[in-house]
Amino acid sequence: MTGSYTRSASSSFTITDARYVGGRVAADLRLLFNLYGEPSLDRIDHFAEEVALLLRDGYLDSVDYGFRDTATNTWKFRLRYKATAGGQLTDSRPGSFPDPVDLAGYGFHSFLTYSSTFWLLTSSQQTGVKETLPISRTTGTAPSALAGNTTTGHGYARNGAGVSRDVYVAH
Repeated sequence: MTGSYTRSASSSFTITDARYVGGRVAADLRLLFNLYGEPSLDRIDHFAEEVALLLRDGYLDSVDYGFRDTATNTWKFRLRYKATAGGQLTDSRPGSFPDPVDLAGYGFHSFLTYSSTFWLLTSSQQTGVKETLPISRTTGTAPSALAGNTTTGHGYARNGAGVSRDVYVAH
């Protein structure tokens, strides 16, 4: 089932709304666990809460989860969630991945980028935000997506904000 939502200036995106979206992301990650054995179930809960907290406050730009070649820092399989607000938003059913991919020898990885709103905070405010998150991230270089296919058009939303999702699979 797909629905569209329009956010009005008087509506407010709450932590309950954000956790709904984070729960949809968690459902995708649980499917990854069922298919490929990663990420662990306890990490999935932490990833979902991280998405919810950052999305609620407008600090999430995008977050990637998937499997990469550590030698070349390239994705073999990636789910990318991009924060969206206002306009037409899609609330899709979790899942709908392409056929299973052979990921033997590839490690699970996640990469997050903060929004411009986050970067407008002072460094002490940024530190305060990061300290409230259940995931402690380190600085790194985003893995690249070279030759492959990307499927778009999937997303999760509630009360005028959410995430769009794309799935990348390397050739």
